[in-house]
Amino acid sequence: MESIPSEQHAWVVTRQGFPIKALAFKTDWPVPKKLEDNEVLVKIQAAALNPGGWKLMVAVPNFLIKRPHVAELDFAGVVVKENSTQFTDGEAVFGWIPADLQWKTQQGALAQYARVPSSALVKRPPNITPTQAAGITVAALTSYQALFHIAKLEADQTVFINGGSSSLGAYAIQFAKAKGAKVIATASEKNEDLVRELGADEFIDYTKKPLYAQLLENPPTTKYHVIYDAVGVIDPSLFTYSEKYLAPNGIFISSGPMPTKISIGEAWKLVKTLLAMFTPAVLGGINRRYSVIFTKNNPDDLNAIQKLVADGKVKPVVDSVYELHDALAAYDKIMTSRARGKVIVKIDPGVN
Repeated sequence: MESIPSEQHAWVVTRQGFPIKALAFKTDWPVPKKLEDNEVLVKIQAAALNPGGWKLMVAVPNFLIKRPHVAELDFAGVVVKENSTQFTDGEAVFGWIPADLQWKTQQGALAQYARVPSSALVKRPPNITPTQAAGITVAALTSYQALFHIAKLEADQTVFINGGSSSLGAYAIQFAKAKGAKVIATASEKNEDLVRELGADEFIDYTKKPLYAQLLENPPTTKYHVIYDAVGVIDPSLFTYSEKYLAPNGIFISSGPMPTKISIGEAWKLVKTLLAMFTPAVLGGINRRYSVIFTKNNPDDLNAIQKLVADGKVKPVVDSVYELHDALAAYDKIMTSRARGKVIVKIDPGVN
């Protein structure tokens, strides 16, 4: 068995603020060696950054969340110790540390080791590398659960995906096509080739004109069954005009409207979005369903995703890869909201 150190390198969230102020690099963060039943100690090879990670650093004050804790949630790595699980030492895996567990245990993915429930892991198939696998879990689970648990997407339906080149959107396109659905996806013109390669049947450039205006001018012949906002836009317009292009029994699903900066304008957009979400149609609200996806750990979903990846039906999309010491530069990249797929941080410099 591999020798397990007592201390490790980790990027730790110590306070509220943007990553450059909120994160501290620790070289003496403790390695959690004691395992409960059905837990695994993973030596992390690569970790992924998530938009929600830095937004929570900025938005949530210290009294509402347990800090310090290691940053980020999903990773790929190798099992180095296990307790009553289906895994064996040396086995390659990918998975995540759910947010509630992160806050409880102070663990995260931007570290060399993590103690993880076996239910939050699956074997890494040999057709993908650790850096590809590291960014699968959170984005894939979110989009899988949005499309198949909330929307109940079927093969003969049509789904509109806002943000097709984002990590959530990239998986959503591939899941919908694997199901046999028709996909209309948005992105900027420079990302049209990517979303079409992922399987989108139709493409809309969101930079030309507001999406709701484009859809009002050129409404679909058959109204969409699902609108999935994989960007989490704070402006409610795509929803408030949706009766013109979303089927009466359709659903609008958001990955979570969240301001990217603190301003009166952003706050007002959030208020309008909340009013649109919760005002009943009888009181002048939108006569369509609005739902926000909250990602849950689900072993069946994770195994279904793993099989789609192993079968080559779904491919991870990696925007860029950074070394551990360059994690702040990786955050700079993801904070542009222009990443094509996942931004990855290598914990083990020797992996691909």
